[in-house]
This record gives sequence, C-alpha cells and structure tokens, in this order.
Amino acid sequence: MTTVIRRASLSDLGSICRLRIQRTAWLTARGSDQWTVAGRGRPIEIFASAVGRSLDAGETWIAEVAGEPAGTITVNDQADPGLWSPWELADAVIVHYMIVDLRFAGQRIGHRLLAHAASLAREQQRHWVRLDAWTTNTDLHDYYRREGFHLVRIAGPVSSGPSQALFQRRSDSWTFEPMTPVLTRMPEPLPGFEAHSGGR
Repeated sequence: MTTVIRRASLSDLGSICRLRIQRTAWLTARGSDQWTVAGRGRPIEIFASAVGRSLDAGETWIAEVAGEPAGTITVNDQADPGLWSPWELADAVIVHYMIVDLRFAGQRIGHRLLAHAASLAREQQRHWVRLDAWTTNTDLHDYYRREGFHLVRIAGPVSSGPSQALFQRRSDSWTFEPMTPVLTRMPEPLPGFEAHSGGR
C-alpha cells in the first residue's frame, strides 16, 4: 500500500495523542518506563500542548495508509537544553515524537517518516538528522541503529531529562523512495475549525 505523508493540522491532535497513549501502554507492557510519569515522561496534557505548538508552527507530519493515520513525526531545529551544542543544532533538523500506530507495525512507516525528515533537512541545506532517544530504552536504540543512525553520546549532566541518548545520521545518506507521495499543503479544515495560536 502507498504511504502518503502530509503536513498535520490541529484536527490531527486527537489522533496523535491516541498514538502516544497506545504506544506508552505497549512500552509499559514490555517493562519500559518510556513516556510514563514514573519515568519522568510528560503527562499527556503537557504532550498535547507541546504538539499543539508544533502543529501551529507547521512542524508536524502524518503518515497515512489508505487514508488512515499510521504514524506521526515532528521535525524542527530545536532540542531540550544540554542535549546538542549550538553548532550541532545549526546544521541539523531534530526529530521529535515519532510514533507509529501498532496496526501498521512492520510496514516501514518509521523508515518513511525518518526519510521525510532527511528530505526536509536537505531542503534546508542541513547535513544531519539528529534525535534524542529514551536513555534506558535499548530496544529503541537498536531500532535507530538499524535505520542507519549511530550513537553520538549520552548527554552530560547539563541535561537532566530521561531522553539523553543522542543519535544522528547524515541527511544525504538516504535513498529516497519516489513511490512515496508527500503532500506539503495542509488538509482542508473541518467545518467550524479554526486554528489556535500560541507561542513556543
């Protein structure tokens, strides 16, 4: 099936939060504390607020399969303090909140979302795709290694968050798949829908 990647709108916020809740439950069942409050993850209300700001800024994308939301990714040039240096941020896009719906596991949705991040980096003439992964989730680290990323370092004491494993991959190292359409326009808003505004 064809995967379409489109820019997300505020009307997608509920679906994105559902993906986060679904994946957190899946991780918890496997013994991971990723995204849990006990593991110092953001409560869903704080997550929703952060994603809402990214939606306003046009930084969040949805992967669809047969019209169904199958995954999401946020891509910008910002990171939590103490993770990346200013020069590392200046030459990279930063991946946030990549989540794939469990119904579409094994269909390379994550691969396509990461390739899309790389295409955004190339459009901006940035040489790296960088991300921070949950420090204790070594299965996630292995996934990013399989996707061609390498571990740069574990962030130092300046960063106190739970996601300190720093990975990167050169943006020109992807082989882009021409069969994957990308819609850069916003979907038509629902009747009565108005985007909200807010600062970062």
